[in-house]
Amino acid sequence: MAEVTKQEMAQIARLWNARGKGLITHMALDIEDVSRDGVRVRMPFNPDFCIDEDQTLLHGGILTALLDSVFGLANFVAIEGISTMATLDLRVDYLRAARSRADVIVRAHCFRQTRHIAFNAGSIWFDGHEEAEIARGTASFALTRGETGLFGAMTEGDAS
Repeated sequence: MAEVTKQEMAQIARLWNARGKGLITHMALDIEDVSRDGVRVRMPFNPDFCIDEDQTLLHGGILTALLDSVFGLANFVAIEGISTMATLDLRVDYLRAARSRADVIVRAHCFRQTRHIAFNAGSIWFDGHEEAEIARGTASFALTRGETGLFGAMTEGDAS
């Protein structure tokens, strides 16, 4: 598969961030790497997402929402012609306590697709500690295909 150009990456980031709603907007996510083989996204440390007095232990729900969102980005990049998608199944295995003040890194990819379903896998770790995963996840998504996919939106007059 062809790699994503820097211009396409900038457009993907702009469109993905523009589509974000609710909690995802508060995560201040930064797309670090995009290819058709997977994506890497950074979430800066945010003490509001912690559940302890020392503000070092991330809430598991934040990690789940983060994985779900990054899986969606991986799908839009890997699969041409997606109009919309809905999470059918999302499983997260928490491997250790998410205790740190470092940024969180997520790597996700779409490893299989059918006409109507996409399957994803991903992992989460703290910046600088890739060998110590916090969590791993898998998901499946129902796909709707059409003209308004992420890449479709990029080519429809989005020359800025």
